[in-house]
Amino acid sequence: MATQLPPSELLEHLSQHFGLERPVAARIVAEVVCFYDEPLMHFVQRRHAELQHEGLGNADIFKCLQSELSGRLFAAAPLSERQIRRIIYG
Repeated sequence: MATQLPPSELLEHLSQHFGLERPVAARIVAEVVCFYDEPLMHFVQRRHAELQHEGLGNADIFKCLQSELSGRLFAAAPLSERQIRRIIYG
């Protein structure tokens, strides 16, 4: 993921509403973005390994993953210019 600074307005909002210093607010935003930037396939593989390490069998792991996936956001896959045009114009 390319490093990108959060919008200034967002940092100002967090600073004012939560009493955070701007560098702290920027680190929090970066961490949240990183958390949700994990691709679906990596998340499933990582969680499968974690749950397997906890001693769960695949049947329980699959049920757990289905539950976790329903409440999780994932970064969109990269789209080509053609794909974007098709979304807009059909």
